[in-house]
This record gives sequence, C-alpha cells and structure tokens, in this order.
Amino acid sequence: MLLQVDLAAWRQEAKDVIYLDANATTPLLPEVFEAMLPWLREGYANPSGSYMAAKLARRAIDEARGQVAELIGADPAEIIFTGGGTESVNAALFSMDRLVEKGTAVVSSIEHSAVLRWVEAQPRVVTRVAVTPLGRLDMTAFGRALNGAAYVSLMAANNETGVIQPLQEAAALARERGIPVHSDAIQAAGKILIDVRKLGVDMLSLSAHKFHGPKGVGALYVREGLSFKPSMLGGGQELDRRSGTENTAGIVGMGAAAACMKRANHQRLGEMRDLFERNVLQRLTGVAINGDVSHRLSNTSHLSFEQCDAAGLLILLDEAGVACSAGSACMTGKQKPSHVQMAMGIPETQAKSSIRFSFSCINTHEEAELAAAAVKHAVEKLRRIQGGGVGPVVIYSS
Repeated sequence: MLLQVDLAAWRQEAKDVIYLDANATTPLLPEVFEAMLPWLREGYANPSGSYMAAKLARRAIDEARGQVAELIGADPAEIIFTGGGTESVNAALFSMDRLVEKGTAVVSSIEHSAVLRWVEAQPRVVTRVAVTPLGRLDMTAFGRALNGAAYVSLMAANNETGVIQPLQEAAALARERGIPVHSDAIQAAGKILIDVRKLGVDMLSLSAHKFHGPKGVGALYVREGLSFKPSMLGGGQELDRRSGTENTAGIVGMGAAAACMKRANHQRLGEMRDLFERNVLQRLTGVAINGDVSHRLSNTSHLSFEQCDAAGLLILLDEAGVACSAGSACMTGKQKPSHVQMAMGIPETQAKSSIRFSFSCINTHEEAELAAAAVKHAVEKLRRIQGGGVGPVVIYSS
C-alpha cells in the first residue's frame, strides 16, 4: 500500500517534469503498452507449448520478430530476442571470441562499458582505437588496428555525445580482410536509419527501452550464414541461439515500439534539440557543445558549462523539474570524468561540467524552451554560489 501511495504522489509530481534523459531510457508509448497488455494478463502461455494458447503466443513473437527485423533491414530469421541490450552485446562478443581463435579484439575507445568490460575480462589482447577530438573513430588508426585482428566491435552512435560513427566505412575495411564486425546500435536504433545490409555488419545489438519499448528485452541481429556460438544453453529457444522461456509481453512490446519508430518524425526531434541549444547559447556564455555537430543523433545535446560542476547543476535542474544526466546514465553519480570525454581529449574541468540532454517524441517545443530557461537560471545560480566568472562560448564542431 505504501508503494502505491508513493507512486501516486510521484505521478502527480511528474506531470510537471520535463524529461530530457531519453538516452538513458524512454517511456512506453501508449500503443506499445496496449499491445503488451493482453500478454501480461490472459496470454500467459509458454510459447514453446503445443496447445492453442501457446501457438498464439508463438505467433505474436514471430510477428514482433518481423517488426524488429524491418526496423534494421534484416530478415526475421536473423533476429534473436534477448533479455536486454547488455546481453545482446555480450552474446555477440562471446560468439566472436569463441569462434575466432587467434588475434586481437578491436574496439573504439568510446564504446559502452557493456563492450569494454567484456573484452577486457578475456585473456585476448584488446586494441582500443582512438577517436578524433570531435568524437568520431580515427579511421587511420582503425586501419592499422585491423592488422592481426580477430574481430571488431564498434558502436553506431555514442550514448553520451550522440556522435554517429563511420560504421559503414569501418565495416567495409574489416570485411576486406574477412574480419567479423559487431555493432552496438543500442543508442542509434529508432533514431537514425539503420540498414544492416548497407552497413555490412555481421551482428548488431538492440535494446527495446531505448526506443519506447519495455525494459528487460533486447535483440541481436546475426547475419544469415554466420557461425554463432550461444552463450546461454538450456531449452533451445530462439533456434537454440538463446535458451530461456521467451518474454512474450516484452517481445511484443519491442515489436510494437519498432513499428512506431518506423513512422517516427526524427526531424521534429532535431528541431527541438536545436531550439534548446540556440536558447542556451544565446542566454549564456562559457558553453561548449561537445562532439561533431555534423554527425550527431538528432535528439542529443552534450553541453559543458564553464565554472560549473555537473553534480551541482543536476541538483538544481532536478529542483527546477528538468530530468537529465551527466553523460551516460551508468556514469551519473561518479566523480571522475567519463572515458568518452577523456578519449576525445576534453579537459578534465570541462568534462566535469558536462550535462547530456536527450529528447524523445514525448517532448514538445515548449518544453525545449522551458528547459533552456531552467538551464540558464541553474548555471547562473551555481556560478554565483561558486564565485566563478564566465568565459567565451566554445563550440566543438567540424
């Protein structure tokens, strides 16, 4: 009962919150919730069963598989459902690591911890390829790293800065040498057009809750004909590629969210983000946009504020009803700058003053303007408290 009372109070309070942390997670869209609801109630049968209720669950999963495949230009048979993005990443890396005996693991220096922590926990030598000051993969360094490589894992877009990586170009270089390529597209899916055929990747990871689906469900694309070694053994579900009883409701929700993202207006997201940034830059000095503004997800704004620390800004913005984060949600609350900003060569003081604002389809242009006003007041208040001055506007762009 106490939990219900607390949730009711939070719902009332949340009505006035401007949610700008979509790169951490997104709310369920109403149509996604409605699609899931029957499978949370009466559709509880195990989809591996032989009776009618089970066959209906299996049919629902197959339909969702087709919806997810369509989102990334794959065939339904190439989609494996998992328990989330981290599992999808780990499963891909496990398979490549076990199937390719010799060579190094090649990753970028700005990969998500789901990639970096996994590869560095293995006995294989790992090569972290540098990025440019704008946060894009250094292609010259990548080309050199391919010498003696066993496999490659490169993100499609960075979760902190939103910078889109030259994945197609990198995959083509690896393919020339017969090196398998996995991509963590968890932050990119649903925000930019993804076509696995054009990208030329062998495996690609997705997570439903990053594009308005439920948490606890993800997918892994495995190119047809590619050898695959499962990391989870058991009942042989997902064509023996990922054992474990399928989460029917979650999978249906992921499919519904994928279908919604096919119809999404990404231009509108970019308009809101740009409106927000223009307002902030016009009202404040000493602001930096981190990352390549020419190759960015349309929803992401990663800003640094001179003479401010991110922790203080987050408190003030939370009090003002703006929900955002200091870079990756995995790093919020930690005192050290993120490895992404360090890899880009951003000075530590600037890195510690960085905030990530990430929009989604639930936001409005009015919220973008209100959020910019809240940022202005928070930054000015913190600068007064800390007794700092202001400096010139610095914009990192190509």
